[in-house]
Amino acid sequence: MSKNQIRKRILKLRKTKNFKNIQLKFNKIFNIIKKINIKKKTIGCYYPVNFEVDTIDLMKKFEQKGFLISLPVIKNNFNMDFYKWNLNDPLYLNKYGIPEPKRKKKLKPNILIIPLVAFDKKLNRLGYGGGYYDRLLKKMKNINIIKIGLALSCQKVNKIPTNKFDKKLDYIVTERNLYK
Repeated sequence: MSKNQIRKRILKLRKTKNFKNIQLKFNKIFNIIKKINIKKKTIGCYYPVNFEVDTIDLMKKFEQKGFLISLPVIKNNFNMDFYKWNLNDPLYLNKYGIPEPKRKKKLKPNILIIPLVAFDKKLNRLGYGGGYYDRLLKKMKNINIIKIGLALSCQKVNKIPTNKFDKKLDYIVTERNLYK
């Protein structure tokens, strides 16, 4: 199956399974991060759209634990940077209808919470097709960064077709499993 075929099938499936905006258990994700020896923990997260796993409560809990929260801002040439955000700050819709923070303080996250359309057991991720996260990860390859994908278990497929531009994740957390 091609990436586009997988993407179309899983997006339709995710919409039927996640109409109530499922959240994942914070402790499952926090236990991964607790093991990491990073003094100043900056989370690069995403604001949920299109029936993605809901991250609002996760971000609240991370903020309560003293983490800096940042959200991506789309730039030209399929690039993006992360900017500081807290739950009281306003958001603005970008050209894709995705909420973004105002470009105040740019941050370099050392933990990325990444949305995905589909994944396989080898930690390959299929996104929406723009390559934003793959470009970001390539740009940050010399930085010690933990990449955690969030998904529903129904988003798992046997094999994601990959190419040299695709970047694997370190973990994928679903409501049922932890893949590492």
